[in-house]
Amino acid sequence: MEAIQERQGAALGVLYDRYAGLVYGLALRILGHVAEAEDLTQEVFVTLWRKPSYDLHRGSVSSFLCALTRARAIERLRSQDSHQRFLKHWQPLLAADGRAPIPLEQVSLEERRQAVQEALGQLPESQRQLLELIYYQGLSQADIAQHWGIPLETVKTRARQALCKLRGSLRPLMRF
Repeated sequence: MEAIQERQGAALGVLYDRYAGLVYGLALRILGHVAEAEDLTQEVFVTLWRKPSYDLHRGSVSSFLCALTRARAIERLRSQDSHQRFLKHWQPLLAADGRAPIPLEQVSLEERRQAVQEALGQLPESQRQLLELIYYQGLSQADIAQHWGIPLETVKTRARQALCKLRGSLRPLMRF
């Protein structure tokens, strides 16, 4: 860990070789999805490299990595839950359900659609494009990061910022 704090890249490789299985196994157990567990494993070690906050006096490296993995996995689960509630609430407004709405319902749906489109239009271009790729085209954040050639953390940060702005703009319409 001292070598990591001194920015010695080989040390990260040694720690990864030693603890990646532990981190991945815990992430998989919590998240239940292979790709998510792989992403989280990478995220934990990138975090360790960028912000080496391990304190020898607080426990072993394995305990530190388990705590970090657990915390990040729970954040992801909460984020996914929030994402699912968002989709559940707005999906009927963005896609036709096959039946013809009554006139009052049609007016309400159109007003909401317009409000969503206006709120999306107020976002910075990069955030708007990001949400469109995630929600309308179904791309994962990892796919977008790879396609745009930017770090996954940047994609996650932009998505979270965009959703917060969108939530603020649409708050009067939200009932959940």
